[in-house]
Amino acid sequence: MCVLQATCSFFRQPANFSPDFELSISELAAVDMCQKRAIFKPMTEEERRELKQRCGGSWKLVLRFLLAGEACCRREKSQAIAGPGHSIAVTSKGVVYSFGSNNNGQLGHGTTEEEWRPRPIRSLQGIRIIQAAAGAGRTMLISDAGQVYAFGKDSFGEAEYGVQGTKPVTSPQLVESLKNIFVVQAAIGNFFTAVLSREGKVYTFSWGSDAKMGHHTDPNDLEPRPLLGALENIPVVQIAAGYCYLLALACQPSGMSVYSVGCGLGGKLGHGSRTDEKYPRLIEQFQLLNLQPVVVAAGAWHAAVVGRDGRVCTWGWGRYGCLGHGNEECESAPKVVESLNNVKAIHVATGDYTTFVVSDEGDVYSFGCGESASLGHNAAADGQGNRHANVLSPELVTSLKQVNERVVQISLTNSIYWNAHTFALTESGKLFAFGAGDKGQLGIELVNNQTERVNPERVEIDLC
Repeated sequence: MCVLQATCSFFRQPANFSPDFELSISELAAVDMCQKRAIFKPMTEEERRELKQRCGGSWKLVLRFLLAGEACCRREKSQAIAGPGHSIAVTSKGVVYSFGSNNNGQLGHGTTEEEWRPRPIRSLQGIRIIQAAAGAGRTMLISDAGQVYAFGKDSFGEAEYGVQGTKPVTSPQLVESLKNIFVVQAAIGNFFTAVLSREGKVYTFSWGSDAKMGHHTDPNDLEPRPLLGALENIPVVQIAAGYCYLLALACQPSGMSVYSVGCGLGGKLGHGSRTDEKYPRLIEQFQLLNLQPVVVAAGAWHAAVVGRDGRVCTWGWGRYGCLGHGNEECESAPKVVESLNNVKAIHVATGDYTTFVVSDEGDVYSFGCGESASLGHNAAADGQGNRHANVLSPELVTSLKQVNERVVQISLTNSIYWNAHTFALTESGKLFAFGAGDKGQLGIELVNNQTERVNPERVEIDLC
């Protein structure tokens, strides 16, 4: 469909490139559409040719790669990140706000003082940010020029209790080791950090000397290492980091696919076993399910995927019902969430034993651990007034229906060491928050010794 639309628009206006008589009309139209994508425009001719070859030798495949990355990562759009104790919000114009815990300077304001009110990071004035990632005690921001800025703990690994990363960096600093890589996304796990280049290559930092991520490196190694193995020559459009594993959504001529690497405990790698994988391995179950993945999400111990047809699959640790299958059993391979069969999903988010699903109509469903009221269900959700009840199957978050706004993105805390909070971003750029707020991470002032918000409350910040 995208190529057909491109062909139509191609003939309505002058082309902005010299004609290539060896290309078909559909290929010419695809080139024209590629020229309009933000990350494609600044590429040199040589870089474009290399990308074309990496995508399978077709401009139509390049266009599909670019559109897939934009769709699953909200690239160039507003976004909110519910990190472990602190939060990051990025407007559609690339302005960054931060608030919450700040013991390591992870808010980027030049101090280590907590902030409950969303505050813009002044030192980034003039720099347009298009992506953000938040881990325990650290933040990473990516500019439209592909540069990465980091602050908080000064290490890319051992987020919680390791000896590395004890020196706080309180203002955004350019990551020198990534200066020669045009980065479009970052993902922060507990023991490692991963970044994705605009060409679809994955690089990782800091995951020990036993080659758990396809290379040998010390925990305090600040040099990015290419992820070796099956994905070396396959373009990736999205990465997602769990506690000790990584998922990669790949774009191949045959379609979209998911690869996993890292710790396999609980079956969270999706291969039907619980063994570790030192190199990325294709999750074959999606082919058996006839499902084309379009969005991946990596919780601390479980994972989820949305298919092109709107089906949702989950796998990994099933504690508290976070897989949505009506029980707490583990699943070592992706399994369709049957109770969502009448829902066409467009987005999924995972945290520490919690899962949220957004439908094409803007409805939100949640399931899993009810701690900190982060699932968004009201005080009578379990019929006994226990707002912290666990939810074993997807339930409509009725409190979000009441805001009369179409939800397009959910973000929730993905850390086992922090009480969880949740953000719901609407189509009009309004941000709603609920869950734990003891460190100011909701962006809402809590009074009378309150530590959480049960129902979604508007954060006074416009992300349009």
